[in-house]
Amino acid sequence: MSKDVGDFGRPPLAAENRDLVEQRLKEAAAGTGLQETLTIEWRLKPQVVQVIDMPVESLYYNPGTHRIRAQRSFDPQQDLRLDEDPWSEESQGYLDYLLKAEPADPSKRDKDFDELKESLADFRQNEPGLITPDGILVNGNTRAAALRELGVSHIRVGVLPDSYTWADVNQVELSLQLRHDTRRPYSYINRILTIDEQVSSGRPLKEVAREFRIRESTAQQDLWVLSCLQDLRDRSATGASQLRLLDFEDAQEKLREAHRAFSKESKADPAKAELLKENRLAAIVMDFSKTDVRLIESDFRERYLEHRLPDGLKAAPAAAPGRVIPGINRAVRAEVPQVAAARAFTDLVLRAKAVIRAGEKVSREQSESATEVFEQAHRAVEGALEPAGKDARVRKRKQAAPDRLYDASQDIEQCITDMVLARASRSLDEEALDEAVLKLKATLGKLAQTAAQSIEVPGDGVAWLLDAVRQEKP
Repeated sequence: MSKDVGDFGRPPLAAENRDLVEQRLKEAAAGTGLQETLTIEWRLKPQVVQVIDMPVESLYYNPGTHRIRAQRSFDPQQDLRLDEDPWSEESQGYLDYLLKAEPADPSKRDKDFDELKESLADFRQNEPGLITPDGILVNGNTRAAALRELGVSHIRVGVLPDSYTWADVNQVELSLQLRHDTRRPYSYINRILTIDEQVSSGRPLKEVAREFRIRESTAQQDLWVLSCLQDLRDRSATGASQLRLLDFEDAQEKLREAHRAFSKESKADPAKAELLKENRLAAIVMDFSKTDVRLIESDFRERYLEHRLPDGLKAAPAAAPGRVIPGINRAVRAEVPQVAAARAFTDLVLRAKAVIRAGEKVSREQSESATEVFEQAHRAVEGALEPAGKDARVRKRKQAAPDRLYDASQDIEQCITDMVLARASRSLDEEALDEAVLKLKATLGKLAQTAAQSIEVPGDGVAWLLDAVRQEKP
């Protein structure tokens, strides 16, 4: 095995596992029955590896597995020990615990894990796992955890070539987990962490997106989301309390919609886009629903929230003055005051939530104070969402009629195309078309009548409609 970045070294039973692997590979090669193999992607090429049976208790969980990358931070002390000694009984026990835990809340057992366990109890393994010659599980970590609970002594695994590196382990695990037949896909946060890891290693984003079977634009969106979450995590730090990436596991759709709204607003006004982002992120931190978060635009604080905020939550630092970067003598634009105020509010909410999540790690007074701040902020935003929702419904009603006319225009455009094609093939039903045009004429007459009653000062379009219908009258 070669040494490379992210190398966790060799486990204590590496030599014994190598001897057993070699022995069982020889037995399999010498056997006369049907041999089981597994095809893996090995250094960009398909490679077939032999499948053997190995004692499940002699194998090691992979400390670098992408499956629980975000969840490792659930217990910072255990996470630190895992980095220092990944092969100790304590570290391997922590990995075992996380593999069975719910991704969004590792304090709870994952129902998907129990379903996998039941499937293994009823049908055993559908697919073999994969190990290194040293006995490290490359793929099948969760299955190994389930088999251990079931008391099954052996697991079917393929074996990587002797020349493997830790870079190979990461790449092969990724390629196997992204196959369509995987039974337990990566959680959202672990998936975007893996995308970021692959891009950071120098792989083109287009190639990474293809491997994840998503569009390149979706991969870019995921990287934007990860950058936001890392920023929120850093900004939440207060004393010993800090939010973790896994605390946002269930916010996938809300974060993606925030990105779409931010991207659209950025084209017109970058400052308003930043306001929209901060306003929505604060609501996401407070666990408002997706439909509530959609109501929040760049003017949400100014129009609806500001006068509902208690004085203690209005405090915001003045925007920092512009500064000059030493060496290149280039000025950096100062942050817009409204954006600074929005960031300050989001920071208050983040830190309050971090203290609340810290539980027994903080004093009772700190917890009560943070809870009060969080609840005040939540009530204020909840109150602001009510008029924002009413205004949104009014805007929707105002836009409904024009939107329907735009849709009808597109249908007529398609009708023209269909008529050209039908004429070329001599398949046009002229009588049916004549009846449809008469129906259109009658409908336009009703539209003109309603427009005349509803619009006091007609524009060019409505004026044309009224004149056209008026000319049709005898």
